[in-house]
Amino acid sequence: MKELLANPVLVKEIKLRFRSVKSFTGLFFYLLIMGVFVFGFINLTSSLSGAGFFSPDESFLLFTMLSYIQLGLILFITPGLTAGTISSEREKQTLNILLTTAQSSFQIIFGKLLSSISFLLLLLVSGLPIYSMVFLYGGVSPGQIAVIFLFYLLTLLAIGSLGVMYSTLTRRTIVSMISTYGTMIFLTAVTGFFLVLSISISAVSMGMGLSPFSYFWASINPAVVLLTLLEPGFSGEIVRMTGISVPLWVTYTIFYLLVFAGSMWLSVSKLRVNMNKYK
Repeated sequence: MKELLANPVLVKEIKLRFRSVKSFTGLFFYLLIMGVFVFGFINLTSSLSGAGFFSPDESFLLFTMLSYIQLGLILFITPGLTAGTISSEREKQTLNILLTTAQSSFQIIFGKLLSSISFLLLLLVSGLPIYSMVFLYGGVSPGQIAVIFLFYLLTLLAIGSLGVMYSTLTRRTIVSMISTYGTMIFLTAVTGFFLVLSISISAVSMGMGLSPFSYFWASINPAVVLLTLLEPGFSGEIVRMTGISVPLWVTYTIFYLLVFAGSMWLSVSKLRVNMNKYK
C-alpha cells in the first residue's frame, strides 16, 4: 500500500491536474449548481404543498434525484477522464520514456487510473455537505448514504479501469473514448432495453414471473441497482419473481469487481511490448 501511494506517476499527475484553475472553477460551479438545485427544490416543494414545511417523503425524493444526478456524473464523465490516459502518452511520444523509469507496469496503470478519477472523487466527496441537507428533514439514514457512496466508488473504479484498458489497447485516444463510451452505453441503456424486453416476453409467454435473464440484465445495470439500494423492496420483488435468492447488489458487486480486476490485469500485461515474439 505504501508503494502504491508513494507512486511518482500518481503524485505527478495529481499535481498537474489540481494546479489548474479549471479544476477548482469546475468544482465551484458544480457545488453552486447543486446547492441552487437543492435549496430551490426545498423552497418550491414547500411552497406548492401549502403546508409550509418539507416532509420526509419529499426529502427522500430529493435524495433520490441527487443520487441519480451523481450516478449520471460518474457514467458520463469517467470515460472522458480515463480514455486518454495511456493513448495520449503514446500520441505525444512520451510513453517510451515513461516505460524506461523504475516504475512497474502496475504502478503506472494504477497511478494513471487513480489520478484520472481523483477529480471526480473530489466532486463526490465535496457534495457530501449538500447530501447532508436531507438529514434535517428525515427520510434517509446515514447508513444508506454510506452504501450509496460505496456503490459509486465501485462503479467509478470499474468504468475508469475500462477506460484505461481501452487506452492501453488502442493507439488513438478518440478510438479509446468511443470504445469506453460504447461499453458504458451498453451497461446502462442496452441492458435496460434487454431488461424491459425480457420482462415483456415473460409477461406474454408465462403470464407472470420473470426469467433469469431479467435478473442478469437488472443486476449489471447501475441505474436499476441504485434503485434497489434506494428502495430495498424493489430488489426483493425482483428476487421473488425470478426465483433467484441472491440480491441484485451482490451480483453487481461481483460482476464489477471482475470487470475492474480483468481490465487492470489486461492493461498491465499489454502496457509493455512483449519482446519474446520478436526473437
